[in-house]
Amino acid sequence: MPTERFTFPGHGGKNLAARLDLPDGPHLATALFAHCFTCSKDIPAAHRIAARLASMGIAVLRFDFTGLGHSEGEFENTNFTTNVQNLVGASTELERRGMAPSLLDGHSLGGTAVLMEASETTSIKAVVTIGAPFDPEHVTHNFADALPRIIRDGVAEVSLGGRPFCISNDFLEDVAKGKLTPAISKLNAALLVLHAPRDATVSVDNASEIFLAAKHPKSFITLDDADHLLTRAQDAEYAADVIATWATSYLDMKRPASPIGIPEGVLRVSEADASGFLQDIQSVPHHVLADKPAAYGGTNKGLTASWLRGSGRVPA
Repeated sequence: MPTERFTFPGHGGKNLAARLDLPDGPHLATALFAHCFTCSKDIPAAHRIAARLASMGIAVLRFDFTGLGHSEGEFENTNFTTNVQNLVGASTELERRGMAPSLLDGHSLGGTAVLMEASETTSIKAVVTIGAPFDPEHVTHNFADALPRIIRDGVAEVSLGGRPFCISNDFLEDVAKGKLTPAISKLNAALLVLHAPRDATVSVDNASEIFLAAKHPKSFITLDDADHLLTRAQDAEYAADVIATWATSYLDMKRPASPIGIPEGVLRVSEADASGFLQDIQSVPHHVLADKPAAYGGTNKGLTASWLRGSGRVPA
């Protein structure tokens, strides 16, 4: 999976660190991924989802919001509105490169942000939310004990995921105003809502509210017993497979014709998981996964391929 790293200007002129994961084969569509609250573009779930989409011909841009990861700026000077502005800036950067996004993916608060941003980008055909809160103000429950200090002092340090962050009163006021219903009601794109019923961070009721507020076409798929961050590899890979398959119904992913002299059905094999035996096999227009049984060190997520030898990654 070829990768390009670069920066682009976010809100306030701060440079945001971005990673563009490109398909090994033809580029058929482009997706923009928004990470979860106080996370970064490099969390394992984001990487796995981007890699799966890239294997299907969908380039994926993921970036760090202001003050997070490798991006410039101070987190305490950001809010939900600036996150949406950064997403608009990312879409603009992709358009400048001739790769206008047609798919938006958002995890947790990033999912709420992509719902707000979708109406700002005319090229969007499909939107995916993963464990997203219906109300942006929902994130304040993560630091509820610090709310009095934030309101009193204007800003206070809180611990989120074991890391210190400064949250300002401006942030509280902004998320309180971020009502999602108007944005969802005018969403001019297909919607896929992914949520785990046992999500202890954002309850599944949020997914129900998002789904009910949206117009068709819309889909709601459970992530079973996954946690909020999709920390288990199998949960992130399942979500990635669902997104990749669902998106093909709504994105214009016309594959280029085979060059003259090359027969149809050329086989292309690439790694779906660099840490194991899982292989992504494409013979246009068909796609399957191949793997080794668990007893032989694989994850048993695809057809057993006897031609996988040695490390399991090279066709015999």
